[in-house]
Amino acid sequence: MNKEDITIIGIAGGTGSGKTTVVRKIVEALPPHYVTVVPLDSYYNENIGMTDEERHAINFDHPDAFDWKLLVHHVNELRNGHAVEQPTYSYLICNRLPETIHVEPKPVIIIEGIMTLINKKLRDMMDLKIFVDCDSDERLIRNIQRDTIDRGRTVSMVVERYLKVLKPMHEQFIEPTKRYADLIIPQGGENVKGIRMMCDYIERLVEKVG
Repeated sequence: MNKEDITIIGIAGGTGSGKTTVVRKIVEALPPHYVTVVPLDSYYNENIGMTDEERHAINFDHPDAFDWKLLVHHVNELRNGHAVEQPTYSYLICNRLPETIHVEPKPVIIIEGIMTLINKKLRDMMDLKIFVDCDSDERLIRNIQRDTIDRGRTVSMVVERYLKVLKPMHEQFIEPTKRYADLIIPQGGENVKGIRMMCDYIERLVEKVG
């Protein structure tokens, strides 16, 4: 597979905006075994030599929390037809796990995460840049639903974190990357028509390359 045959798509948006739904719709719209998804969440820094307290104090909604160098390297490798060993990250210990995930190159590579469009080197590699937009109140509700069920947090804990960390980080780092997007999907994963148009566009892009 030549790198000219590979389409790289970046999908960004605030936490709880519906990025996962959009990615799932793209995967479903394309032929089976056509897409490799590279989650930004897998590329948090390896925090060796830090105490448990220091690791749990990390601001995971800041650009400095990510290993951009490794992510850019891995996307380059995939684009050049080489498989990579993707890191796995644990929120419980706030560090990487020993296990990795073997990722093979495929015709479509989707890089998905809150700050996917913030790094210029990564942006310059993308054939299509998408920002999934969603009302802040809706994102807060989704965060409450997710974190109380999946991460054992109370509603007050989620709201406090949203006001102290998520909201200011979103306004400072995530929202400004909207200007780099080729496509903006409002209403997140609930925008059926917008997602359908985007999927049609990607299918044509892939067919043109293929």
